[in-house]
Amino acid sequence: MNITAIIQARMGSTRLPGKVMKRLIDKSVLGHVITRCQVVPSVNQVVVATTVLDEDDEICREAERYGASVYRGSKDHVLSRYYEAAKLAGADVVVRVTSDCPLLDPNISDQVIRHFLQHSYDYSSSGLSGTFPRGLDTEVFTFAALEKAYLNAHKEYEFEHVTPYIYQHPEIFNYHSYSNLTDESRYRITLDTQEDWELIRIIYEELYKGALFFWPDIRALLEARPDLVLINSEVVQKKLGE
Repeated sequence: MNITAIIQARMGSTRLPGKVMKRLIDKSVLGHVITRCQVVPSVNQVVVATTVLDEDDEICREAERYGASVYRGSKDHVLSRYYEAAKLAGADVVVRVTSDCPLLDPNISDQVIRHFLQHSYDYSSSGLSGTFPRGLDTEVFTFAALEKAYLNAHKEYEFEHVTPYIYQHPEIFNYHSYSNLTDESRYRITLDTQEDWELIRIIYEELYKGALFFWPDIRALLEARPDLVLINSEVVQKKLGE
């Protein structure tokens, strides 16, 4: 079975342009995301799905630098970008990751994937339950589910956010919301704003010594330094269609 992690990435961003190429110690944000995906035990290959825009040539070079494959497609129809990338990669199962998650925990991602496989779901996500910190999001779905979404979705937000057609149609898909043991949604460790960047930069400065660190390490730091949590506590997560 070919389990492919597909990372969507582009230079454009409404709130923090160029964020994926910002430097975190020894790698770009994108470099860290690729590296973390590559060590997820159940993932066979990593693909970066970017756009055909000239400004995203840099994304392609960076992806190749870290050993990821590249697919270039539509800027706005991200669903088609995922579908074509997955088809080209020969993926049976797709793991959707966004490039604004440089603190993605490979262990949590692997747990979501293995639970998905054990129960033969069409779709599973650690983000729907609202119990994980924003920034540890992992979505897993079959290529068949992705293809069905690609062929039937017709709303703009379904094109942009890839998976809403799947999880908003429980009458069609067997989907599961993977929950955390405790509610840790008060933490925000995704990269969308300057405040997010300040927090993530400090976390890397404190914890990164050239080797991977994981969510328990981050949580321990944030519990010891509650002032850090306040840095981006006022950031509002954008909703579907915004």
